[in-house]
Amino acid sequence: MNGRVHETLEFPALLRLIDERSAAFRAAVAAAPDLDLPVPTCPEWTLFDLARHLGEGRRSWAATVAAGPDAPGRITPEGPAAPREREALLAWLADSTRHLVDALRDAGPDRGCWTWWATSQSPQTCGAVARHQLQEIAVHTYDAQLTVGAPRPLPDDVALDGVEEFLSTCCTTTAGWPHGPAAVDYHATEGRSWRQRLSADGVRADRLPGPTDAGAADVSARGTAGELVLAFYGRIPMDSLDLEGDRGLFDLLDEWEPE
Repeated sequence: MNGRVHETLEFPALLRLIDERSAAFRAAVAAAPDLDLPVPTCPEWTLFDLARHLGEGRRSWAATVAAGPDAPGRITPEGPAAPREREALLAWLADSTRHLVDALRDAGPDRGCWTWWATSQSPQTCGAVARHQLQEIAVHTYDAQLTVGAPRPLPDDVALDGVEEFLSTCCTTTAGWPHGPAAVDYHATEGRSWRQRLSADGVRADRLPGPTDAGAADVSARGTAGELVLAFYGRIPMDSLDLEGDRGLFDLLDEWEPE
C-alpha cells in the first residue's frame, strides 16, 4: 500500500489549498468571454450567479467562524454585493476568500464552530469547516472551468481528502437506514478505500486499512479520487465509475432524506 494512505490534510495545508482553488476559480472567471454563460453543472445559474454564490458563501462562513461556538446558526453578514463589472467582481471574490482564510487562521483548527452537520462523524470545529470549505470551493472551481470549456481534474491531495470528507460530513448520520443493512465500498485508484455501513443504527464510514475482499461489500464504486468526488456532488453520473454489486443501493442512497 502507498505510504501516504493514512495521511489527512493538516490545517495549514487546508488554508493554502483554499487560497489556491479560489485563485483557480477567479482565473476561470477572468477567462470567460461572458459572465452570463450558463453553468452546465448548476442548472439555471450563470457564471455570475456562481461567482456571487461562492463569494457570499465564503463571507457567511467567515462571519460564522468569527462568531465562535455559541453562534445560533450560520451568519449572513452585511457587506458589499457582488459587483457586475468583471475586475471589481474578481477583487470582491479575492476579498471574500481573504475573509474566510483570516477567520479560520485566527480561530485555529480546534475551536468549536456552528455547523449543519451536527449528527455526522465530522466534528463541529473550525478545522472541519476548513476541510468542507475546501471541497465546496474545489467543486465550484470545476464548475467554473467547465463553463469556460477548460475543465481540470481536482488536484490529487484535494480529491483524496474530499472522498473521506464527503463520506464523513454529508453521508453519516444517526438516523436509521430504512432498508436492509448494507455495506458500500469506495475505491480510489490512487490507493485508498472506504467502507460505508448502513443499518438501523445509522450510517457510518471508515477508511479501510488495505485491500478488501471483493465480496465483502454489497456494492462498490471505483475511480480516481477526483471522479469519486465529482460523482458524490452530482457533477458526473455515478454509473460513469466502475461499479460492482447491487447498483440499486446507490439509487436508494440518492433518494434517502434522513430526518
